[in-house]
Amino acid sequence: MGSSRLPGKVLKLINGIPVIELLLFRLSQSKLVDQIVVATSDADADIRLADYVRNLGFSCSQGSENDVLERFYNAAKEHDADIVVRITGDCPLVDADLVDQVIKGYLSSDVDYFSNGMPPTYPDGLDVEVFSFSVLEQSHFKSQEPHEREHVTPYARDSGFFKTGNMESVEDFSNIRLTLDEHDDLILIDNIFNYFSPEIHFTWSEILTLREQMPNIFEINKHIDRNEGASMGAGQKLYKRAKHVIPGGNMLLSKRPEMFLPDQWPAYFSKAKGCKVWDLDGTELIDMSIMGIGTNILGYGHQEVDDAVLKCVKDGNMSTLNCPEEVYLAEKLIEINPWADMVRFARAGGEINSIAIRIARAHTGRDKVAICGYHGWHDWYLASNLNSDQSLDGHLLPGLQPLGVPRGLTGTVLPFSYNNIEELENLIKENNGEIAAIKMEVSRNSGPIDDYLEKVRSLATENKIVLIFDECTSGFRETFGGLHNKFNVEPDIALFAKALGNGYAISACVGRQKIMQAAQNTFISSTFWTERIGPSAALKTLEVMERVKSWKTITQTGLQIRKRWQLLADNHDLGISHWGLPSLTGYTFQSENALAYKTLVTQEMLAKGYLASNSVYVSTEHTPTIIDGYFDALQSVFGLIKECEEGRNVSELLKGPICHAGFKRLN
Repeated sequence: MGSSRLPGKVLKLINGIPVIELLLFRLSQSKLVDQIVVATSDADADIRLADYVRNLGFSCSQGSENDVLERFYNAAKEHDADIVVRITGDCPLVDADLVDQVIKGYLSSDVDYFSNGMPPTYPDGLDVEVFSFSVLEQSHFKSQEPHEREHVTPYARDSGFFKTGNMESVEDFSNIRLTLDEHDDLILIDNIFNYFSPEIHFTWSEILTLREQMPNIFEINKHIDRNEGASMGAGQKLYKRAKHVIPGGNMLLSKRPEMFLPDQWPAYFSKAKGCKVWDLDGTELIDMSIMGIGTNILGYGHQEVDDAVLKCVKDGNMSTLNCPEEVYLAEKLIEINPWADMVRFARAGGEINSIAIRIARAHTGRDKVAICGYHGWHDWYLASNLNSDQSLDGHLLPGLQPLGVPRGLTGTVLPFSYNNIEELENLIKENNGEIAAIKMEVSRNSGPIDDYLEKVRSLATENKIVLIFDECTSGFRETFGGLHNKFNVEPDIALFAKALGNGYAISACVGRQKIMQAAQNTFISSTFWTERIGPSAALKTLEVMERVKSWKTITQTGLQIRKRWQLLADNHDLGISHWGLPSLTGYTFQSENALAYKTLVTQEMLAKGYLASNSVYVSTEHTPTIIDGYFDALQSVFGLIKECEEGRNVSELLKGPICHAGFKRLN
């Protein structure tokens, strides 16, 4: 019942009958099986299964959920088995005649273990294994590896201590999938039983005939590899489930496994601390990647911040009254930004950007916005691509389509290029008196040249345009506050998010009073902007940042990482280009295979215990020891890439697809 890819699958209904019932009654047609025993776990979820099996009149043993080999051994011992026939519980199309053929093969062969799957030539889902109780007993006491305990027979098959034999089909049908692991399998099996209904004792040969007559219904699960689950981690299995119930599989494009290592990325975490993450299988991984997309400058699970949040949980996070922490946080942010007078809060970067645009439009009475950089997913921003799907390609995510954005917003958002003041000047002239705001990142991949920011400030002032600096990403990376402080240019509004709460949701719109008061003339309001955890986490985060001077630490660490990447590339005679703020540093291989190399880095570093790509979002937890270990591991990967540049085929090294470069719709 605890299947990670299809929960509760053994009691799913096929033509109105639970899977396990179909399997047991089909198997009961065997002439050589003396007793059928369901060996399930003693987990709470399987109590219902055990009761159902016993009510059907079959024996049921319960044991360890994870040590399936021990469970199998105890079940066989309890029922005095001398020969064990293993059928997995996800094979409702099991063929009793085929089972008898494999048993006969075992009895007529001088072997300890016999099956029809070494190598597989029968359809997946018709696997039968036969072995002596002695083999099971020795496997139980000698097997040590987790996969041997989980999958019962690897030790018997692969250890070399036992004689093995195999029955092969006259024709190879191993590409046909009749097992039940995923939702698509369920649809196919349901279709097969519906076709033969009310008969349930059809043969596998009859299924092959149906496949010839109606090949289309067998297409639905062809994309799933045989025994795929044996090589997949719990996170990968859960992500496959997620795609059936969550559009795209998750909530954030930047966290999709396809952006890192398709089909191999662990996808989900069980816990996180410092700069380490544990996946759903309990594997410890050092995060030399995006650290929660830049949310955790102080590292994961910072004790002081977490304690402040736990106090909120204990004292109450929400009530009819307002939390006082939002006042204290507003005052602190104004203290950090003395040019500002007022603050509005939200919980995410995209929504605080939308709030700022609403305020700017309300203040100026104008509609249009000039943008430079990435500012979230809302309509006002994606409207830029109503003119052309490529308008935002230079602003972080190529390939974004404005589907669902009202066509009436066409022409309201005007992109301009960083460090190109003439382009901005022309935009303002062409849209005389119509631009409400200039919205831009202070810097993402490169810094301003030739007094660029000062010139932008002057243009905004001269044309009565609200200048908004989006510091959702850059905030607190190089200064205690916004990156604009480094360049000594004051905006009218500055936006902060991501690192402000060190992993807890909080965002802020900080601005001048005469502009911010426009928020009172429009409707900007949301229930969960008033919860207590976000402001409390932010107050403690700011306190710790100020005390440890975190921005200085992460900047120096980032510069060291960038320097060592370059040394590593030089030592292997590889060309790389650098980008990003020092504390959000990244590199790209100067090669037509750059994306494949990025994927290879992720694949090889994951095997070495690192979440890594071609960028590092630095935290204070990235100590010199952590960095040294990372570069020790990375050196051999650069060596592989050098071999590829000299003629080795990188695709032969990759164990799955190449990662995505930008936005791509995922089915």
